[in-house]
Amino acid sequence: MNIILALRNFFKYRELFFQLVSRDIKLKYRRSILGYFWSVLNPLLTMVVLTIVFSSIFARDIKYFSTYLLIGSLLFSFMSGAVSRAIPSVLGNASLLKKIYVPKYIFTLAAVTSEFVTLLFSLGALIVLIAATRTPITVRFILVLIPIMELYIFSIGLGLFMAQATVFFRDIEHLWGVFSTAWMYLSAIFYPVSILPEWLRSIVTQYNPMYFYITMFRSFTVDTIVDIDGMKLVLRGAVTAGLMLFLGLLTFSRNKNKFILYM
Repeated sequence: MNIILALRNFFKYRELFFQLVSRDIKLKYRRSILGYFWSVLNPLLTMVVLTIVFSSIFARDIKYFSTYLLIGSLLFSFMSGAVSRAIPSVLGNASLLKKIYVPKYIFTLAAVTSEFVTLLFSLGALIVLIAATRTPITVRFILVLIPIMELYIFSIGLGLFMAQATVFFRDIEHLWGVFSTAWMYLSAIFYPVSILPEWLRSIVTQYNPMYFYITMFRSFTVDTIVDIDGMKLVLRGAVTAGLMLFLGLLTFSRNKNKFILYM
């Protein structure tokens, strides 16, 4: 029953949600000459720099290194950026929340969704790179929608959890940058996971959600086959996304009525 009420409430405020998403996207590229093209250019330029730095070290061990690198960079940048925008989403709208009733979660959801739209634009950079490097793809490329949607759900859950926690512990906003940097280096974005010590490799491959989504995406793009392990990643990614969403919704729902006391 609560889920039904929540969906009705969201439907009631859907126009506000779309306006918030649209506003965030427009503000991001305001007064920019190239505008939305930066969604394609920025990841491509980042990929070029990282390829120059790391290709001499890892390119021999990784097939289609540039594509491999861009996939990891795109997905991690989305998650990191979405959570970074979600963290202050409640506190940043405190003045509005004190005056009128608005579902508090809608600001966090809009923050994550605006980054998700940017990710979809950025996939254009991946298409350009695949064509330029002649990376062979098959019809299974359509399956990349699975890790994209799983990561979106995961990011919503993590964003909700971090947004509500930040209301009570303001230091989270500063700690997230350090934590996300460490997380990035443990997600095998620009190196093969096989170079890690066995104990660390086991932790990364079994417990790092970003490794699930990035490796899943790569398995549908640059790998020649999708094996049983790849399908296990799909299931593991779905379970992880579901659990993170449940945790985010649970903690946000339990604490939302206390927010006004700490704003």
